[in-house]
Amino acid sequence: MSNSSRLPQNGLGALFSVAGRPTEIKVSFWIWFIGGILALMGGLLGMLASLVLFAAAPAAAAAVVALMLLAAAVGAAQMVFAVKMKAGRKWARVALTVLAGITLVLAGVNTSSGMGQSAGNWTAFLVSLAATVLMWLPNAQAWFAAAPARNTSAE
Repeated sequence: MSNSSRLPQNGLGALFSVAGRPTEIKVSFWIWFIGGILALMGGLLGMLASLVLFAAAPAAAAAVVALMLLAAAVGAAQMVFAVKMKAGRKWARVALTVLAGITLVLAGVNTSSGMGQSAGNWTAFLVSLAATVLMWLPNAQAWFAAAPARNTSAE
């Protein structure tokens, strides 16, 4: 294979490259990254859609817009954490695990309050649980343990 047909080692090519990682890390990365994109888009679209509430209930609309912006920010953070986790950063794996825990709490609160889309929250939790379990399996653990020995300058 010629050098011109390879993805670049930096920039967008490196951002999406999962070569050399265990399958568990590859799958977990894509689950977290795509989930982050969906959360970011959902938060931004929800914020735009809630702008019509300002005519009827300005205080409620402001709260909804703030929550949608928070959802978008969490989605963006999730994408950053996923990229850092893929690069072998243990703190990013812990941060994603915490996000999965928050998803569980939110699903429980939503179910007990009877508000919102309970099924959607539980689905989001189960997907994040699967991605979290993958990051903590023995093969992934060994890969993270070897991370300091690898060259991670391509982050």
